[in-house]
Amino acid sequence: MNYERPWDARLAYYLIYPLRDSRITPNHLTCLRLIFGVLAAIALASGNYFWSNIGAICFVISNFLDHTDGELARLTGKLSIKGHYFDLVSDAMVNIILFMGIGTGLMHSNLGGWALPMGIIAGFSVAAIFHIRHQIEQSVGKTQARQPNYGGFEAEDVLYLLIIVTTMEWLTPFLILASVGAPLFSLWVWREYSSLNNKTA
Repeated sequence: MNYERPWDARLAYYLIYPLRDSRITPNHLTCLRLIFGVLAAIALASGNYFWSNIGAICFVISNFLDHTDGELARLTGKLSIKGHYFDLVSDAMVNIILFMGIGTGLMHSNLGGWALPMGIIAGFSVAAIFHIRHQIEQSVGKTQARQPNYGGFEAEDVLYLLIIVTTMEWLTPFLILASVGAPLFSLWVWREYSSLNNKTA
């Protein structure tokens, strides 16, 4: 399969390259990614327009940093099982608290008390998608399990558009779509995983 590396991964490589001989480790970058994810959730939970935009910026930075730890690990030969699982747990935590933050911030919107449960559903569904895809990678290898890639962009890159969502005050429809779409997509990914297991059984 001809795979084109995503643009954000390529950019991460060039930005991280000067750090290859520094004392900065991949786990440092994972921690930084997690910190920005927490800041994003806190800011979005305020329900304030200004802070929601700050939260979106923090999340975009966090999402980009998700590529840097792996790039540094490969550059320095510091690949480890513990580091890999730390990265996976951080991914899950950031996505869960992001949507919980959005849901909390929208509790005073037209969604009312439904906002937080919707955020929880969306967050755990996105985390489930990442977990199932990791299971698929374990079964068939990372290269064969890569996400669809179009011109250097992956499906998950849509999350970079969160800053547009907050700027345009589209968080309510965004959460509605995420709370419906993410569970459905997680079921589709699970079906893909189940089909794969049946073929290899």
